Amino acid sequence: MQRKFITNLALLLFLNLLVKPFWILGIDRSVQNLVGAESYGFYFILFNFSFLFNILLDLGITNFNNRNIAQNKHLLNKHFSSIVIIKFFLAILYTVVTFSIALLIGYKGDKLYLLGWICFNQFLLSFMLYLRSNISGLLMFRTDSMLSVLDRLLMILFCGVLIWGNFSGLEFTIEWFVYMQTLAYSIAVLIAMAIVIKKAKFTRLNWNPVFFLMILKQSLPFASLVLLMTIYYRSDSILIERILQDNSGDEQSGIYAQAFRLLDAANMIPMLFAVLLLPIFSRMIKNNENVIGMVRLSYSMLFTLSIIVSIGSAFYSYELMDLLYLENIPEASAIFGKIMFSFVAISAIYVFGSLLTANGNLKQLNIISIAALLVNFAINFVLIPKFLAEGAAWANLATQFTAAIPQVWLAYRVFNIKLDGKFIVTLVLFIVGVIIITWTCRMLPLRWEAGFLIMVVASFSLSLILKLFNIKGLLKIISNKSELK
Repeated sequence: MQRKFITNLALLLFLNLLVKPFWILGIDRSVQNLVGAESYGFYFILFNFSFLFNILLDLGITNFNNRNIAQNKHLLNKHFSSIVIIKFFLAILYTVVTFSIALLIGYKGDKLYLLGWICFNQFLLSFMLYLRSNISGLLMFRTDSMLSVLDRLLMILFCGVLIWGNFSGLEFTIEWFVYMQTLAYSIAVLIAMAIVIKKAKFTRLNWNPVFFLMILKQSLPFASLVLLMTIYYRSDSILIERILQDNSGDEQSGIYAQAFRLLDAANMIPMLFAVLLLPIFSRMIKNNENVIGMVRLSYSMLFTLSIIVSIGSAFYSYELMDLLYLENIPEASAIFGKIMFSFVAISAIYVFGSLLTANGNLKQLNIISIAALLVNFAINFVLIPKFLAEGAAWANLATQFTAAIPQVWLAYRVFNIKLDGKFIVTLVLFIVGVIIITWTCRMLPLRWEAGFLIMVVASFSLSLILKLFNIKGLLKIISNKSELK
């Protein structure tokens, strides 16, 4: 199972690192530079607002389905024929709730029009994730890897033509950005659906109220968990706009989006780990296999990456923001230097949260998420009026660690994982070592790009020396000669 994890993780990372960074740093960033911080902030607020109710499109069905299909492949046909109908009913519910609340808080005109398109995109994205949950549940990770980048690849093509196609007289607007997302998602959904229909040997839809209630009952704990996590991860920009009632709300949200973009990009990697880990952990737990080796393997790799990224971002925050954007560089760099440390906590959440989800510890995970949500709202309401978007960065950082620390502790307790003093010392030594390396590189009389590259290489080398990133162990797993100790 570890061999399957490593080989498919390599493919998944390769494809996503090939496509998604270009989407985020090439297309998405270019769009913000073209339309400006205020216009992009307008879109960013609506996008995150639509995400708050995204769980109504799914109610935890995707996570439930992924775990269930991984353990019971023969149920694919039965589940697919009924869940497709459920997804369309949920789309109606999501649209009604989202627009009702949007009207209640005063959205109108252009905001409602753009929100309508964004909501449709959210439905397409949710449906795509459900379709992929069937494919990954069957452990068809290579096919799932291809589908994971298809929509972004199409969006790069469509948006790239509009941005760099030299169409005279065409002014690129934020609306065009949303339209291209709609087209790309639609094509990707049709391709994924064709694959699932073939694997499920699907013949007809089957509306079964009893089955619907059974699915709803079993998936609600997943739904509440996803809802809570979405709110405390995505609400910062909305709170900025709501708390700052003057015209600075959209602009501050745009500045926050500049800093948040690289965190969102970095989170792609632990999220890809989780895509593989949830069905693998589910299968291992069902078969009474020891998961400790898999946990340590995955977290060691993510810890190495998250420490290098967060510390490097803190030391080179201004240079990185100046490289990417045309305006608001000092403000964005101040936010960026703080918010990237959330990546350390998020990496832990994706590993240990996936393990606990696979084991069915959803009640505990929901309690932890409620605590994190309360921390998020409390800090945002205190700090945003005083520190603007930078206050939201502090709130994000505190929230992620509030969620991560209890999840790590709970996983150790549930799975009786013994504290390894030597491993903890190694982690501390690595953190101190990366700080020293980064500070030294910052002081070198070199261009910052050269210093940053040296820092990354030296820090990664340190992880190899400390055996946090154990290449020999990975090669053994891939060759299937031994298990990771």
